[in-house]
Amino acid sequence: MHEFGESEKKLANSIIEYSLKRIAMDPIPLDGPATPQELHDLYGPNITEKGLGGEEALKRFADGYALATMSTDHPRFWAFVPVAPTKAATLFDLVVSASCISGSTWIEAAGAVYLENEALAWLSSLAGMPQGAGGTFVSGGSAGNLSGLVTGREKYRRLGRIQGRPALLTSRDAHSSVAMAARITDIEVFLVDGDEKGKLTGEALRQKWAELSEPDRARVFGVASTAGVTNTGIVDNLAGVAEFCTEHDLWMHVDGAYGGAGLTQPELRDLYKGIERADSFVIDPHKWLFAPFDCAAIIYRDPTDAERAMTQEAAYLDDVNKERDWNPASFAYHLSRRVRGLPFWFSLATYGTDAYRDAIAETLKITRYCTDQVRQRPYLELAIEPELSVVVFRRSGWSDGDYVAWSEKLLKEQVAFVQPTTYRGERMMRFCFVNPRTTEQDVNEVLDTMAD
Repeated sequence: MHEFGESEKKLANSIIEYSLKRIAMDPIPLDGPATPQELHDLYGPNITEKGLGGEEALKRFADGYALATMSTDHPRFWAFVPVAPTKAATLFDLVVSASCISGSTWIEAAGAVYLENEALAWLSSLAGMPQGAGGTFVSGGSAGNLSGLVTGREKYRRLGRIQGRPALLTSRDAHSSVAMAARITDIEVFLVDGDEKGKLTGEALRQKWAELSEPDRARVFGVASTAGVTNTGIVDNLAGVAEFCTEHDLWMHVDGAYGGAGLTQPELRDLYKGIERADSFVIDPHKWLFAPFDCAAIIYRDPTDAERAMTQEAAYLDDVNKERDWNPASFAYHLSRRVRGLPFWFSLATYGTDAYRDAIAETLKITRYCTDQVRQRPYLELAIEPELSVVVFRRSGWSDGDYVAWSEKLLKEQVAFVQPTTYRGERMMRFCFVNPRTTEQDVNEVLDTMAD
């Protein structure tokens, strides 16, 4: 390895050229997976004693391995929760990578953290959280849920409120990362049945509370609710959850990793009533807010709760921790971190928040169109009325194997990437729309293939 010379300049030009071509692709390729053997057979070993050289390594990625790596920003990528980053966000991600910024502390990254905090403040305002609320950007909703729940647990431990092993109340439809966070931190989970749609409600929480013994109640420190269940897009009754948490002085955590973006839509605001009372709130810009991977926000009503729970103490950090201007390392379980909120900030600054509102409105429009198409086609049946941008439906007469075979066929033919799901014990199909470039024609062409 040596200093930046002519060969590096040539490589830089090649990488920038490839990046710009990828960003400008229209149509975007869907691509798909390959087996380990198929990938090995492309070129053999890539890491060698003498090295391949940058041009050859780039060529192997672009011409080989990239084709076995799916484009989650494809307008017909409707499985899981896709991404659809803006051009500005993707371009600025290159700037972040080139700048070599460590976003752990204010002293290292004051300018970058200041800008991240602008983006966090906008997200906080969407939820109606008070002045002074704040947090940091983490890798994803899983990291955000872990950090929020640990902060709540530590606060109640500090107050002497937890008697024995900590426990948490949450819905059966909560994201799997809530259960994982509980497993990591040895928190017991008391599952609560939702209403007919699966919504966690204050009434359901009170019923579960009445079933608990006094010793178990003394271990509960909080409730994990959801603003946009990943499987169905359903938003819990947050107002009821907030009332229950107030009654019993419990930590209220809201996982809005996917669905929090719906807060931008005036017509959906009633769905989120009560979110402004949350103690911690997660929202992922890399899901429905057009940021590139990996970018999730954890926001606290009172950030000092997180500072007390999350600040790492070490001799070499003494002076940094004393300053406490705004150290992102003190608001989640991380220490070293990329300033992953900057591409999101840059995109917000570039296009303005109205453009975000309008783009999300487009995805809701296509969701309504898909819902209407499902209703109109005699071979399809809607399973649950959509609240956000997820459509769950069944194809009459199909088994699990039929859904799988159909999904695999669509991907093989590069038509779309979709995946079946399970809802109320039944296998069916799920589409998730977060890309404003998805069209009515896209929906029609995919649904038409189900008629065969």
